[in-house]
Amino acid sequence: MFNKAWLCSSELLLCFFEPSHSHFPAQTNKNNFLFKFLVIGSAGTGKSCLLHQFIENKFKQDSNHTIGVEFGSRVVNVGGKTVKLQIWDTAGQERFRSVTRSYYRGAAGALLVYDITSRETYNALTNWLTDARTLASPNIVIILCGNKKDLDADREVTFLEASRFAQENELMFLETSALTGENVEEGFLKCARTILNKIDSGELDPERMGSGIQYGDASLRQLRQPRGTTTQNKQQCNC
Repeated sequence: MFNKAWLCSSELLLCFFEPSHSHFPAQTNKNNFLFKFLVIGSAGTGKSCLLHQFIENKFKQDSNHTIGVEFGSRVVNVGGKTVKLQIWDTAGQERFRSVTRSYYRGAAGALLVYDITSRETYNALTNWLTDARTLASPNIVIILCGNKKDLDADREVTFLEASRFAQENELMFLETSALTGENVEEGFLKCARTILNKIDSGELDPERMGSGIQYGDASLRQLRQPRGTTTQNKQQCNC
């Protein structure tokens, strides 16, 4: 629950003030997994427009700076599994940072957004990245999104420069356009796909507190056996 004030549009909610301790709204058991995502970056980069485009498949014409945090959710199919993405879009203005940082805890994935027409937003990426890895989790899966690709004529940050930044910081990278929808869905799906692959490889453990991952299907929890369990059982039997 939140200390009130909501604006609702489809499954998109605008919320103000402080969150409760639980940042996972109630879920159903219809999905295989639930992932907590963040959308982070400086003010004016189009974060809310990206979220709106992903949730409602249309551009948000009357977009103002986010006050506090916006929340949206969508169920997607990734690799044959249904995953509910619960996405927290944080305000980019400095005066809201103390509030929005509390939402970082327990996030499995994040879109780190800058505006390709604003070098200032690009230069701030290191600070946002540090916050995400410090406050959320060192294992958080992050995709760098250079937004406003439709304004290529006004570009201040080259694709190559941002690509190098992503490589140096072990991030995935896409350029997106919230206006046209280009690469918006792919950004969220690529992040979710990477998380699923890390779960399958054992690199991410959904049972770990603060992983940002929840099972929607109880049978998946039963099927997944932590690495080393079989060996330990055999050793115990031989004693």
